[in-house]
Amino acid sequence: MSGLRRSLHFVPGINERMFKKALELPADALILDLEDSVPAAAKDAARTQVCDWLQEADFAGREKLVRINSLASDLGRMDLEAIMQCPPDAIVVPKVSSLGDVEAVDRLLIAREMQQGLDPESVRLLVLCTEEPAAVFNLSGMLQHPRVGAAAWAAEDLAAALGARSQRDADGNYLEVFQVTRSLCLLAAVAAGVQPIDGPYVNFRDTEGLQRECSLTASMGYSGKLTIHPDQIETVNAAFTPSDDEVRRAGELVQAFESAGEEGRLAFSFEGAMVDLPHLKKARAIVERARLIREKTG
Repeated sequence: MSGLRRSLHFVPGINERMFKKALELPADALILDLEDSVPAAAKDAARTQVCDWLQEADFAGREKLVRINSLASDLGRMDLEAIMQCPPDAIVVPKVSSLGDVEAVDRLLIAREMQQGLDPESVRLLVLCTEEPAAVFNLSGMLQHPRVGAAAWAAEDLAAALGARSQRDADGNYLEVFQVTRSLCLLAAVAAGVQPIDGPYVNFRDTEGLQRECSLTASMGYSGKLTIHPDQIETVNAAFTPSDDEVRRAGELVQAFESAGEEGRLAFSFEGAMVDLPHLKKARAIVERARLIREKTG
């Protein structure tokens, strides 16, 4: 899961109208949801519907993900068995607490991949890794699993588990426990070499708040965000897209390192500041991200 993934947009697995609209949205990835947005009585119908979408719809280059139900119930296993008849690019796994939960999903996928002649680990995992309090203490282990390609944090389920009266203070900032969780998710994801995805901004009418939050998390190191409303997608894409000036400066810095390397120097002055290998790594990442965006948007 190394491609462009700025906006990952949730689509209820039972809503044909929303799905058709989603195919016209500028989201980089669509998450077809079998969990929270699907009533219990509609779970079977949603599985059938999502399989039809995966097999028949033209996603036009958008990544195809499916959020299953928790494996703590039979619903999660039934979701996997059905969805693997029409494999998506990745499975979004909710309510994980430990490496054991990730391994349980992996075992089921291995069996299905073998039955269908698919390459091992051809279906990756995006782990929703902070919905259970215990998960925060097990992030490193579960994100190191080789099938995991991305990790997302979110506050809503965690708040419910904690019995928190609120997630944010009067200024709209996350309370400390949620700020810490967001930071730990980012650190664990980067340490494991998987993509860190910021959680959704649930007040979808608050565009200014969304912009502030995207700016903050992009500055922290998050590279994408979950979206729950079509109006959020362009704001999210813009926030996680490097500016023209950033791309220009990054390209010039990479060239400067190439010239300095020919002279045997790995640290030197650039635009009035000392730079070394960490600056080169960051510049290369910006240049690569800009290349992926150009390829996707033309």
